[in-house]
Amino acid sequence: MVFAAPNEALARAEELLAADPSPLHASVAHQVIGIWQRDFGDTRLALAHLRRARDLASRADSPEREADVLATLGVALVHSGRTREGLAAFERGVARGTGHTRARVLFRRAYVWWVLGRHGEALEDVRRAIPVLRQADDVIWTARALTLRATVHLALGSVERADADFTAAERLWDTTGQEHDKADAVESRGLAAFRSGDVPAALRLLDEAEERYAKLGTPTFMLTIRRCEVLMAAGLATEALAEADAATAALDGIGGQSTRRAELLLVAARAARLAGEPRTSLARAALAVRLFAGQRRTWYETHARLVLLEARVATGRASGRLVADAAAVAERLAAFGAPAAPEASLLAGRIALGLGWTADAERHLAVAARSRHGGPPLARMTGWAAQALRARAAGSARGVLEACRRGLDVLDDHRMTLGASELRARATAQGAELAALAQEASLVSGGPRRLLVWSERWRATVLTAPPTRPPADPALLSGMTAFREIAARAEEARTDGGRPVPALEREQRRLEREIRSRTLHMRGGAPGDGNRFDVGRLLRRLGDDVRLVELAVLDGRVHVLLCGQGRVRRFEAGLLAEAEREAEHVQAGLRRLAHPGAEARLPLVEAAGARLQELLLGPAAAHLGSGPVVVVPPGRLHRVPWALLPALRERVLSVSPSASSWLRASDTAPPPGGRQVLVRGPGLASGGAEVTELAERYGAPGAPGRATPGVAAPDATTGAPGTGTYRGPDGRTDGTPDRADGTPDRTGRGLGPANGYGVPGGGAGAPDLPVPRPTVLEGDAARVPRVLRELDGAALAHIAAHGTFRADSPLFSSLRMADGPLIVHDLERLDRSPYRIILSCCDTARFASVGADELLGLVTALLPLGTAGVVACSAPVNDAAVVPLMLTLHKGLDAGLSLAEALRDARAALPGDAVHQATGWAFSAFGAA
Repeated sequence: MVFAAPNEALARAEELLAADPSPLHASVAHQVIGIWQRDFGDTRLALAHLRRARDLASRADSPEREADVLATLGVALVHSGRTREGLAAFERGVARGTGHTRARVLFRRAYVWWVLGRHGEALEDVRRAIPVLRQADDVIWTARALTLRATVHLALGSVERADADFTAAERLWDTTGQEHDKADAVESRGLAAFRSGDVPAALRLLDEAEERYAKLGTPTFMLTIRRCEVLMAAGLATEALAEADAATAALDGIGGQSTRRAELLLVAARAARLAGEPRTSLARAALAVRLFAGQRRTWYETHARLVLLEARVATGRASGRLVADAAAVAERLAAFGAPAAPEASLLAGRIALGLGWTADAERHLAVAARSRHGGPPLARMTGWAAQALRARAAGSARGVLEACRRGLDVLDDHRMTLGASELRARATAQGAELAALAQEASLVSGGPRRLLVWSERWRATVLTAPPTRPPADPALLSGMTAFREIAARAEEARTDGGRPVPALEREQRRLEREIRSRTLHMRGGAPGDGNRFDVGRLLRRLGDDVRLVELAVLDGRVHVLLCGQGRVRRFEAGLLAEAEREAEHVQAGLRRLAHPGAEARLPLVEAAGARLQELLLGPAAAHLGSGPVVVVPPGRLHRVPWALLPALRERVLSVSPSASSWLRASDTAPPPGGRQVLVRGPGLASGGAEVTELAERYGAPGAPGRATPGVAAPDATTGAPGTGTYRGPDGRTDGTPDRADGTPDRTGRGLGPANGYGVPGGGAGAPDLPVPRPTVLEGDAARVPRVLRELDGAALAHIAAHGTFRADSPLFSSLRMADGPLIVHDLERLDRSPYRIILSCCDTARFASVGADELLGLVTALLPLGTAGVVACSAPVNDAAVVPLMLTLHKGLDAGLSLAEALRDARAALPGDAVHQATGWAFSAFGAA
């Protein structure tokens, strides 16, 4: 019962002891309390109860009872770090027990061997135990033994054997009421899914196990360790570090198992290293090594030493001693049969290369490179990284590029198994070294074209395929609705009282975690179609007038790849770190200029723009020609206001995450019908004035007291505009005007042939078709479900609403609607996002730079879903100054211009004061529409 219903078992045991039982029965009760304290409480109390249980079993003259207690005591002693005493207790237990009891003792000793990392002994003991347990028809203990054997197989990399044992154990658990063990089986299946490379399934199963444990009140320290391993493989190392540290603090708070504490420290050390915190990794790993050594857990101690060495290298230490230490760790891991052995060989080879020890490096890298042909994806990635380093040391650029290509292909296939765009983006960090090695080899031997190909090979890859659509999961949908309601209430409380409401904010964070968790469970679709970037196609599309400027970063320096007129040229510019600092200064200046009275800062901001140009474009600025320019920056430069750079200030300018993304956008055809949507959210200082003027311009004037075509009907009680249900231009409430035959009409002015910018657009020659009046959503009609329905498949959407960027969780970046925030997760549910979308609000063009060179935010969520062009803002802006900019922008669109052309003309038409100039610079056109 202590595993099926632990708290009830504890209460029953204490009740039994209060009734002055016989020594035999008292022994059982103390053993139950000892198990409860060992697994759920204080190990010191556990040892006291288990020693009492052993003494009572001896007084009762029951060798079988004594053997059983000695096995439980042995587990507790090992978990408390007293390995020698624990193994001695098992020796006595095996000697005292017979038959069925001895089989149970052997199973528990096998568990301890697994804890100690002695897998051969574990398999031998469990091999001896399983037939006896089966013969005794002991379903529960047979299932436990099969689960343990499967777990040992996983530690040794034998996924197929583990699957067979987990499947057999689960069939047995289905016949029992052992809820704790059933939860453990789900957790084990999650571990198996992870080892086989299925990260979404692993996260889903571990979350399900956590829910089951929570119902039992069971601590989940082992589950936390496994979940952290999965999070690290998914690129969520910072999150894994936070979870591991929190679990360590909780374990210390209850006086929990020393063995678990050491394991948590090890996983925290690995997470800190991957998160770019080498000193934190160093501290955690050093403590883990000491604990494992004291616990005589050589397997784990060796793994901890590997992380310790990696942390030392990351802090800048490199010496011959480290090469020897890494080689020794690799040998011991290989002797254990541990899958991490190639990582240690790669580390030894990498350090040796840095010291110029070519022969030693080749020996170690050759061993690591063997893993490239088999095993899970990340193990093969390790092998290909080693092979690439071998080729570089041998001076073979072709070998480097081939190894990098093969390694990144492995990671491509792995990424496409992930359904969530966040996981796809973060997983690319695993390929950052290969991408950098390939770019370096291209620079040395292949010229600008090859460098462009490899710059594109691992840039903005998350945009190459739409994310998997979130499932029609009722729990997910209700969670998003609840989140929106709570977020709206919290915002209202802050606005009214000026202070946050802790209870609402806690509930909002809980709902965010739940939504994110469910989206991370999504599996990806089929692998990509294998299309590769074609430089020739790009140059043909650019023609003689358009220039595409792709910025690649090698060894911290910006290299400008200038594409156009049938060729690719390379220029060296400044240091990336200096450009990032200057971009932050510019952002601070734009924030100040958004408020009246800061005019004196305008020359300073303009001067900073000139410095940015020198750092980012260098001599390439003089070779841009006179036509349109497309800028493709690295992720770390996403906040640069490119229109501020003197060479770009008066140009038709657009920004794209990659050249491939720009090509895809230029190939995207607008939807039929030319349907337009205007949305006005609450709380804008200007009241979203441009929406009212645009509605009138497009023929949908609003007037209080009557339902007007294309706008929200007035409230029946108050007559206030925009507070009732939407009515279309024909009086319908679904927003679809009718044709003469009564069928819904979505037709409108076609966008016509390609415009002078090389992309589809209106203009001369466009057919003179009727223009449908826009859908206007404002007031209570601007609620998220309705807004999403209207955005889906629209030709043009204009959203005037407060934007919020969430650096801590970019997919919760939002636009404020009447019923709460419209978040990125909402946009990912669209079948097709608007062909063109204008976001006239602050911070909508801000992104989180993650993975190798990926961006997460509102704009990048739209681009893979059918949006060809976006106008958005990278800084806080003055709401009133936005209005004339937006009105002039739409005037240009009416004349058949592209977004980039219309935005250029709109900037030029603004007044010359500091507020309006800063507003114009803060907006950028993304894509190619």
